[in-house]
Amino acid sequence: MKSLYISLIIICFIPAVYGQQGAKADDALLLEYYQNQRFAEAADYLKKTYPEPVVDAKVLGSLAYSSQMAGRLPDAEAYYERIYSKDTTNTAVIFSLGNIMARRGDNIKALFYFKRILLKDSTNFSVYKQMGRMAQNAGNLQDAIKYYGKANRINPEEPDVAYDLSSFYISNKKYNKADTVLTIALKADTGNLLLLQSKAEVDYHLERYPAAVMECTKLINYGDGESHVINTLGTCYYKLKDYNNCINTFKLLEQSNTATEISYYCTAMSYKALGDQQMAITYFEKAIKEAVSNNVNSYYGEMADSYSQEHQVKNAVSAYQKSLLYGMMPLTYYDIASLYDVQLKKKDLALQYYKRYIKSAPPEDQKPYLAYSKKRIGELSR
Repeated sequence: MKSLYISLIIICFIPAVYGQQGAKADDALLLEYYQNQRFAEAADYLKKTYPEPVVDAKVLGSLAYSSQMAGRLPDAEAYYERIYSKDTTNTAVIFSLGNIMARRGDNIKALFYFKRILLKDSTNFSVYKQMGRMAQNAGNLQDAIKYYGKANRINPEEPDVAYDLSSFYISNKKYNKADTVLTIALKADTGNLLLLQSKAEVDYHLERYPAAVMECTKLINYGDGESHVINTLGTCYYKLKDYNNCINTFKLLEQSNTATEISYYCTAMSYKALGDQQMAITYFEKAIKEAVSNNVNSYYGEMADSYSQEHQVKNAVSAYQKSLLYGMMPLTYYDIASLYDVQLKKKDLALQYYKRYIKSAPPEDQKPYLAYSKKRIGELSR
């Protein structure tokens, strides 16, 4: 297949050419050079076969192409410009000049050439794609989205543009727009792993958890078991309250030493939902150890609740108190007060924490707790 492709390039785009003295390049030798990616040797061979001054456009085209593929961009530019000076309407030559300018970092000249093409053909997909890539590399995200968007409208099934455009939409949290782009592209290329990864991310953010599970499972079956795919799958199972599958999925991360704060937290909460409080406590501890977020206080709060359900009251109080070190949540004061009051029978400490709860300005939805705390303060103060 590769040989056939290279042969077609030579036949269709770099036809056999004759010099001014009737010299002719050896097509078989050129084919060998191109098949083996020996473009520099091809360029040198053509230069030797067709010494300057070269005026034949086909010879110049062969020299330009070989030099461009060999990475000899100044040479390629010079050859293409010689062709361009003879024929300013040659779209293929103008596009090649634009690409060369882009590779050399001269975006102004590149845009000049690309816009000349668009003056004649405002629906040129390749030009918009290249302009989008240039804007992306330059960090001009607005222009990148604009050009990729135009390219996508012309050819919505092309996967590279669909992936880049949807990535911009995802980073800007425009998930519905990303979903539209990805859905069309995936219909044309159902096995494209990059598109599947993006679609899974979009479906997760749009809370289409069953769809995200299906896409992540498909990715894993294709051999793409990267940690971010497993993280998405495990989190989706957690959101769906499929706690056993959540635990089993996140164990894959533990086995590969890529578990995270979030994976440990979801595992802990899954064990808690299944009634296994000791395993929940174990994984809350792991989440706290890995914690880089501002959620440590809530982790300790959940751990304290698990201790409480296991009737390990002192451990529960200790966990609640650690929670307060990482962030104040009014209800934590109430929970500590309740444990001191009901379980440990330490009335002075209970009174102290009930008062702290009232001073913490609990939200409106905690009115029953607030009323009860005021009642107990009155009773404990007698």
